[in-house]
Amino acid sequence: MKTFLKKAIPASWRRRFKEKKKLHARAALHRISSRGVKVQTVIDVGASDGRWTVQTRDYFPDADYLLIEANPHHQPALEEFSRSHPRPQYKIAAASNQKGKISFNGDDPFGGKAEPDNCANPLVVDAVRLDDLVEPNAGLRPPYMLKLDTHGYELPILEGSKNILANASLVVIETYGFQIASDSLLFDEMVSYMRTKGFGVVDMSDPLWRPGDRCFWQVDLYFEPLSVPLFQNNAYA
Repeated sequence: MKTFLKKAIPASWRRRFKEKKKLHARAALHRISSRGVKVQTVIDVGASDGRWTVQTRDYFPDADYLLIEANPHHQPALEEFSRSHPRPQYKIAAASNQKGKISFNGDDPFGGKAEPDNCANPLVVDAVRLDDLVEPNAGLRPPYMLKLDTHGYELPILEGSKNILANASLVVIETYGFQIASDSLLFDEMVSYMRTKGFGVVDMSDPLWRPGDRCFWQVDLYFEPLSVPLFQNNAYA
């Protein structure tokens, strides 16, 4: 039935429906893009099969896209994605703060994470600094949008992205209400950390509650530089 509805209802109608659901990622991207936020390159870390990039392209269609995914399970899908969409690049590697190799828990293709010190049956994958990928590539121009869906491994990635952050107009981070890794930040700690990097929260989407006790589990937070004019307006208007 769901497959039939997807075929019967035009994609543009489904998109508008999701934009009206204020907590959906599409609604947040619509709000942000409608303010005229400029993005030349989108860096999608934890890209899985490219599904987040697919919807983001509707709001930043002229941007270049770099997809980073550590789990080789998704390589065939990313290869197909790169053939069917304009100007994408992808890299099978784990983003980190240094180059080399790193242990990655890939048991869940859509929930994997880098776990250097706590993984019973790890995949050993390449580790890369995002700055090292972007800087020599003249086609990946600022301003950047950086998105992290990395399940508690955000700090090393951000530390390896200092030049990207210095030239970013938007950062999207999946944040958590519980300590899901030994050195991960809770959502409020991430807000404080990003303010030290010069970014403030402008939006949110996709809150998730864990099924057992219905407690808040995670939410995507959207950050823009504190230097943009909207942070000078403290009024509810």
